[in-house]
Amino acid sequence: MKHHFITVEGNIGAGKTTLTHLLAQKLNARTILEGFADNPFLSKFYENPSQYAFPLELFFMAERYKQLKEIGHTKELFQSVTISDYLFTKCLLFAKVNLPEEEFRLYQKLFDIIHQQLIFPDILIYLHAPVQKLQKNIKKRNRPFEQSIPDEYLFSIQETYTSYIKQHHIKTIFIDASNADFLGNEAHLQVVLDALEKDFEAGQHYFTLP
Repeated sequence: MKHHFITVEGNIGAGKTTLTHLLAQKLNARTILEGFADNPFLSKFYENPSQYAFPLELFFMAERYKQLKEIGHTKELFQSVTISDYLFTKCLLFAKVNLPEEEFRLYQKLFDIIHQQLIFPDILIYLHAPVQKLQKNIKKRNRPFEQSIPDEYLFSIQETYTSYIKQHHIKTIFIDASNADFLGNEAHLQVVLDALEKDFEAGQHYFTLP
């Protein structure tokens, strides 16, 4: 494997964690998974976004930092493969959508301080799915607090992600996940595995699933 630290990203319901688990099995990799269920502000945020957005994003940032900082203190990173189902910059992207301007500026200052202490992934796998597909996946996994997420919110998150990736010229495997079924279709997973074996320059490299 050419990459020691791989990150899978995408919108809510894109299939990040499912793909992370499957890749980890194939590559004998360790995983770093988002602990969303531990965030006490998550369900409250969906009920009252303006009141709980700031503590929600602070909690997520602290937890993600706590998980990812361990990578820099272990030699295992350079001896095997680690796959994460989130990019630390996700903190800033969601905060940009969820926070008013003044709170976002404060949040960004905190983010900039700690972001420098973390290792950036070798390559990003981004799952891009239309909002209709995201909503279908959200309904299927049936987390109660997610069932009323509006389409407009998912559109905003999607646009923020794609804009960030393009502006920062990140080395990205960009997967059209419109018909993705990584669990049920081995060929879909193989597209990602084959892509990881290619030699990429920085920038986006697009793949469609059969």
